[in-house]
Amino acid sequence: MIFDKLKKLDIVFDSQEVDCPPVFSSGDVVSGRVVLDLSGESRLDSLKLHAEGFAKVHWTESRSAGSSTAYTQNFSDEVEYLNRREVLLQADNGEMTVLPAGRHEFPFSFQLPEETLVTSFEGKHGSIRYWVKVKLHRPWATVKKIKKEFTVIEPIDINTPALLAPQAGTKDKMARAWYRNFGQVSITAKIDRKGYTPGEVIPVFAEFDNCTSRSVVPKAYITQTQTFIARGTMKQKRSVVGTLSGDIVGARTRETWHGRAIKIPPVGPSILQCRIIKVEYMLKVCVDVPGTSKLCLELPLVIGTIPLHPFGSRTSSVSSQYSVNLEWLRMAIPEQPEPPPDYSSVVTEEEAEQRNNTVVPQPAEDLSGILERPLRAFVQEFRFRPPPVYCEIDPNPQPLNMRPRCMTC
Repeated sequence: MIFDKLKKLDIVFDSQEVDCPPVFSSGDVVSGRVVLDLSGESRLDSLKLHAEGFAKVHWTESRSAGSSTAYTQNFSDEVEYLNRREVLLQADNGEMTVLPAGRHEFPFSFQLPEETLVTSFEGKHGSIRYWVKVKLHRPWATVKKIKKEFTVIEPIDINTPALLAPQAGTKDKMARAWYRNFGQVSITAKIDRKGYTPGEVIPVFAEFDNCTSRSVVPKAYITQTQTFIARGTMKQKRSVVGTLSGDIVGARTRETWHGRAIKIPPVGPSILQCRIIKVEYMLKVCVDVPGTSKLCLELPLVIGTIPLHPFGSRTSSVSSQYSVNLEWLRMAIPEQPEPPPDYSSVVTEEEAEQRNNTVVPQPAEDLSGILERPLRAFVQEFRFRPPPVYCEIDPNPQPLNMRPRCMTC
């Protein structure tokens, strides 16, 4: 029987890694071959290829129509991104094709649409998938099918002005419990940019002002929100993918984070261009106040695929640019730099306000040669921030005509 003569039907993509589906983006050419291995001479009708790509969502919700009546409502939708057909083998006159025993290969090639596709995704209530399906038609036999998926990753370049812009905010609330006010607590936080890639470190600069009569605990989270949309209804799934815990802030005290590090785990990129599926990320800086609700400040994030250019932004921190290489360095450098001595006593309020409103490159930016320079050369530079130039009173004054003059006094 011809069914027994078919030993193997397979799809092999060009440049495919072992046990790993190939990765493409919009406009790329997908090429490969269909392998047909026969144990004897066989008669075939046709060999056809179909490439498809869909975003699909589906979930159910239980509804009540009365005390004794309930029903289940289905929500589903889909968006097509790819639909290509190709005939690999078929006789022109409609007759059957006879192939001898052995291995036969049929090459295929097609180009993905130039318009922006959507990154492959697998979620609880939906997915975005791309695949190639092959059907082998034979006389007096069932249709033999094989399907292989491939991955699409749409590039997101974080070296753009919108994603390099710093993100900052402030939020406060009055802590209450049982109609009693415990005082106000406030959060001010900032990160150096909006776009990051997996594996990078986000330095979090924050100030927690606890004016309550209770101790509070500051924390930071990286959250992922998956949104599925169908028939005007939305379903969301939220999860925490990264955490950072700070020290307890006592009653009526203030705590400052000087670039506390939170690392982005291996997660998928943001999906913002799909009509029915979205994947968004957020950095939440929160304060847990005992006996009352949590205060959270949200800063938007975009997880991209093209990392920060080594010299793409003068305002970006070196810990973000070299997140992988600095993994060992954070063991030797304190996370919280030491402030200079009596800094506030030598800076006026106008100067302090002017400094706060000016975007200043981080001291760690001088580490651009991290792979060439020795560690001793920049540990002290990274750890200590020098105070502005100021004058000191000499405890052993000299005569006026021999005393050196200070140009800033």
